[in-house]
Amino acid sequence: MNPSDFGIPALERELLIMRLRNAAAAVTAAIALVLTMPTSASAATGEFTYRWNGPTGTVHHGKLIDPASRECINIPEVEDPAIQPAHTPWNFTDSTVTVFTDVDCDGDYFSLRPNGGHASDRLKFRSVVFS
Repeated sequence: MNPSDFGIPALERELLIMRLRNAAAAVTAAIALVLTMPTSASAATGEFTYRWNGPTGTVHHGKLIDPASRECINIPEVEDPAIQPAHTPWNFTDSTVTVFTDVDCDGDYFSLRPNGGHASDRLKFRSVVFS
């Protein structure tokens, strides 16, 4: 069957084909835009555990469950500089975590790999950020 059998002149047929191509390109671009848009704040999945010493030297255990990613998190129990920093971190999340010696993710830092990265009680920190 020939397109001219439908009674569409050649020029109109070419314009119709061009419009369909432009529409297909617009749909493809819209899909690509939606797929590359950032999603809402994500979270590391799993637990990050640590220890900290109370004023009398008693060792306490703390943890962050499914912590936010790419946001600085101050360790609440040790924000006060009068209290010794947290120590002995274990990273059971699916993200790399970077621990910082000071609050607000300031000072010296050290990164722990995901799924079991850990350090001894010699690593002292007051804040963290997950990738």
